[in-house]
Amino acid sequence: MKLFSKIYDRVMHWSTHKHAVYYLSGLSFAEASFFPLPPDIMLAPMSLSKPHMAWRYAGITALTSTLGGVFGYIIGFFCFELIYPIIVKVGYEPAYLTAQHWFNHWGFWAMFIAAFTPIPYKLFTVAAGALQMAILPFVIASLIGRSARFFLVAGLMRCGGPRMDTLLRRYVDIAGWAVILIGVLVYFLIR
Repeated sequence: MKLFSKIYDRVMHWSTHKHAVYYLSGLSFAEASFFPLPPDIMLAPMSLSKPHMAWRYAGITALTSTLGGVFGYIIGFFCFELIYPIIVKVGYEPAYLTAQHWFNHWGFWAMFIAAFTPIPYKLFTVAAGALQMAILPFVIASLIGRSARFFLVAGLMRCGGPRMDTLLRRYVDIAGWAVILIGVLVYFLIR
């Protein structure tokens, strides 16, 4: 089933839109605090379509994602009692408890790892606020981790150029279904 190929084509179209930078900024901000889709889905095609702008796009993504992380921190700090039932309802409670455990053991490094890896950064931003992590280390860890991740993505797309587009187009459906399968397996392993 070629579901992801259609999505890839649509995102490639959006990446050339005159307001693409605003979409990227909004997605980056929202993903860091409450939205489920990662900004990589806009950053990668935008970096492919305009390689000379890849570093700028990565910087915008890192900055707006960090600002979104601060918003997630504020949500956790001031509104945790209101959103915890939602975390439980959507099945994120085990991930939240893992985030809480990581903070208790590793603090700054837990935030850095969450900012760099594809684990749910938003849960860590909310957890950091709920656990009242010091704001300056939170922002520094977020900015470094998010920058490293998004500059890596932009760099790979920029260096890969048309070859990367061809490769992604060829394997996007396999990769998409593999990610879903891995996500389902991880969900059942955690439960």
